[in-house]
Amino acid sequence: MSVLEQKKIILGICGSIAAYKTAHLTRLLVKAQAEVKILMTPAAQQFITPLTLSTLAKNPVLSSVQSEEGWNNHVELGLWADAMVIAPITATTLAKLAHGICDNIITAVYLSARCPVFFAPAMDVDMWLHPATQSNVNLLQYYGNHLIPVGYGELASGLIGEGRMAEPEVIVQQLNEFFQQKYQFEGKKILVTAGPTYEAIDPVRFIGNRSSGKMGVYLAEALAARGAMVELILGPSPLQVQHPNIKLTRIEGAEQMFQAAISLFPNVDAAIMAAAVADYRPKFVSAQKIKKANHEMTIELERTPDIAAALGKIKTEHQVLIGFALETNNELENAQSKLMRKNFDMIVLNSLQDEGAGFHVDTNKITLIYKNGETKAFELKSKKIVALDIIQALHLLMNEKK
Repeated sequence: MSVLEQKKIILGICGSIAAYKTAHLTRLLVKAQAEVKILMTPAAQQFITPLTLSTLAKNPVLSSVQSEEGWNNHVELGLWADAMVIAPITATTLAKLAHGICDNIITAVYLSARCPVFFAPAMDVDMWLHPATQSNVNLLQYYGNHLIPVGYGELASGLIGEGRMAEPEVIVQQLNEFFQQKYQFEGKKILVTAGPTYEAIDPVRFIGNRSSGKMGVYLAEALAARGAMVELILGPSPLQVQHPNIKLTRIEGAEQMFQAAISLFPNVDAAIMAAAVADYRPKFVSAQKIKKANHEMTIELERTPDIAAALGKIKTEHQVLIGFALETNNELENAQSKLMRKNFDMIVLNSLQDEGAGFHVDTNKITLIYKNGETKAFELKSKKIVALDIIQALHLLMNEKK
């Protein structure tokens, strides 16, 4: 059975000479038993006719939000699709999508789509390498869209370089791999901790930190989307989760998170400790609000339970345990030490020295560190994309333990 069987694919075609390849692309998608609906910009019709494509797709081709038949509902199309592929996408349409400019049916459906969006650029080498184009590509990826990389070779201008649209077979293969990943963690149970902990001083005040919980929530959502049953323990955070595969346990302090994690861990295949747990808490908690006085106040602190270390001690040979290290100095050494002390299989290092990483931002820059000393550094990305990098590493670690 084809992975694309019965998948609903929107193919958006922009005005590039590479549009001629979309006849073959459409044929491959239909052969894989996908249902294909095609959208074209007016410029695209100068390179390949709607008649050719509608014949291959066995569906009408739409080139305007409004046509003689009436209004082509871009919202319904965006909700209908399992995936949207824009191939070829020109520099102009890249810029429109990156900045939310909605002036044709492709941009309208894109802005309405809830499905994953793939884009395959096609343009001359200097246009492709221009900083404005690269900025738009990065912005689209930051939004969570999937780049299908350009190829290298002879271009329509006669120049040699990057800018060729990926071949139809490559595009179909990327779709196949994406939908196969939807079952990557099927039958697996994963524990994720996320967010801060609040350690009470009195009924009003607490000791906490700046963690938003975004990274852990994105990890839980990405795992659930790929078939895992996720146990998410979330500290104080306004974030919500929607996926039915996520069972949410909300906690306040480190002790509550410790009890929940110890209870759940023996029954999971892996755990990702993304929470920013307070290391200390007030030794004595006032039952009443502490009033301001004319003297200094000292708060005596005690250690909170070390959740990650406790899980590392009871981890079985078939379980994977991943930790996080947020560092401000001696980053690599501190992270490697933490990995060994807590019996992690891998640790995710992020540094507050890196601009765009840390708390209350939508981006992160990570380095993955393994027990064997191997490291893998990534560039600054959106936290949603970082989550995908981490769970891909988790998948490989779990396969090694089979």
